[in-house]
Amino acid sequence: MTRIFWFRKDLRLQDNEALSSCCETAISDNDSSVLACYVYQRDNFESLSGIRQHSLTASLESLSFSISGSLVIAEGDPALELVKLAKEHEAAHVYATESFDPVGIDQQRRVSAALEAVGKKLVLAGSNYAVKPGQVVKPTDGSAYRVYTPFYKAWFDIGWPLPYQLPAGINWVKTKPTHLPKPTKDSLFRVRAGEAFAIETFERFKKRALFDYSDNRNRADLSGTSKLSHALAHGEIHPRTLLAELRDTPGHNVFRKEIAWREFYADVLFRNPHTVNDYYVPRFAKMRYDKGKEAEKKLELWKAGMTGFPMVDAGMRQLAREGWMHNRVRMIVASFLVKDLHLEWQVGADWFEQSLSDFDPASNSHGWQWTAGCGTDASPYYRVFNPILQGYKFDPDGNYVRKYIPELAHIQGSEVHEPWALVDGLVNGYPEPMLDHSAERDESLRRLEEIKEK
Repeated sequence: MTRIFWFRKDLRLQDNEALSSCCETAISDNDSSVLACYVYQRDNFESLSGIRQHSLTASLESLSFSISGSLVIAEGDPALELVKLAKEHEAAHVYATESFDPVGIDQQRRVSAALEAVGKKLVLAGSNYAVKPGQVVKPTDGSAYRVYTPFYKAWFDIGWPLPYQLPAGINWVKTKPTHLPKPTKDSLFRVRAGEAFAIETFERFKKRALFDYSDNRNRADLSGTSKLSHALAHGEIHPRTLLAELRDTPGHNVFRKEIAWREFYADVLFRNPHTVNDYYVPRFAKMRYDKGKEAEKKLELWKAGMTGFPMVDAGMRQLAREGWMHNRVRMIVASFLVKDLHLEWQVGADWFEQSLSDFDPASNSHGWQWTAGCGTDASPYYRVFNPILQGYKFDPDGNYVRKYIPELAHIQGSEVHEPWALVDGLVNGYPEPMLDHSAERDESLRRLEEIKEK
C-alpha cells in the first residue's frame, strides 16, 4: 500500500520527523512504497521575486535528485492535487509536517477536509521548529510568554530530541515525469540550494565563524553569520540538526539564542495569527503615517537604495542583488522606513516578502514589529536607529558600503558613511541625503506622543 508524503517547507530527507514516520509506517506495511510530492500554485510562484523563484526551484531540484528524480511536482490547489494523487495511487494516508503559520494552517485544514471527504486521511507530524509553537508556557498559569528572555529559558528547559534518521530501504514510487516550476523572472546569479548544500554551509560556518559568533554577528562587513536562513526557511535543514552540534561556549550560546528568537516569533504568530499583517500592540495602528504620492516617492527611493544614507542604501542594494540582507542592516533599513520616512511597517514587510529568499512569515512580521516598536518584546518606539552612527559602528572601515555602492568606491575608510561631507564625495552621482535624520526622529517622537495611553 503506497503512502504519500507531501513536502511543504521541509525540503530535506534527514531530520524530518514526519517523513521518517511515513517511511517507518510504509516499511511496516511490508511494502516500503512512498510517493513524494510537492504542490505549488502558479500565481503565488509568479508573484515572487526572481531570486525567490530560482531559490525554490533549486531547492526542489536538489530534493528530487536525492530521491533519484522521483519527486512529483504538481501545479494547482493542494487539496485537489493531493486528492487526485491519493486516488490514482490508492493511498489511504498522506503525511506532512505540521505548519503553524496562518497560511499553512488554513492549507492543511482544507487538505484534511478534502481527503476525509473521499475516505483518505492527512497525518500531520513534527514541525519546522525544535519546540513546537504553543508548547512553551508559563508554569504558573499556562499562558504564553510575551517577552523573549523568559521564553528562551523555558524553551531551553523543554529541550528537543536528537535529529531523526531516515530509515533505509524506501521504495520511492516513480510516476510519469513532472517538471519543476519554471522561473519567469531572472536572478543575478545561479542560486545554490538544497539539503546537501545546507549541511556544507553549516560545516563552513562552524569552522569560519561560530566560535566568534557572539562578537562578529553584528558586523555587516564581516562574514560572521551562519548564512543558513535560506535553508531554514525552505526546511533544507532542521534547527535540531544545528542545535545538536552546539556546546556551552559564548559563540555557541549566542547562536542557540538566535535560533530561539526564530522559535519565539513562530510561537507569537501561532497564538496571534492576525499579527502576520496587523499590529501586536493595537494603539500603534492609530499613529499618523505618511500616505499619498510623496510617501510613494520616498518608498521607491528606499527600495532602490537611493536615500542618500549609505548604510541604508547598501542594505537595500544587497537585497536586490542577493535576495538576502545582513540582519543588523535589516534593522537599520526598517527603522529608517518607519521612523524617518514615517511609513507603516507592513509596507516594508511586504517588500521583504517579495524579495527575501529566506522569507519566513513569523520572523518577517515580528522582526519588523520589533524595530517599529509595536511588537512583542519590542524595542521601544523611541529607540530610533541613526543610520550614520550605525554605519560607523557595524561597518567601521566602510567595506560593506563600498561593496554595494560603486558610486562611493573612491572614498577610503569610514568617511564613506558621510560622503556629502567630502569635496568629491558625490562626484559619481550618489545622491545627497533625502532628509534630515534628526528632524525626522523628532517628528516620530511627536507622533508617538499623540497616541500615548493616559
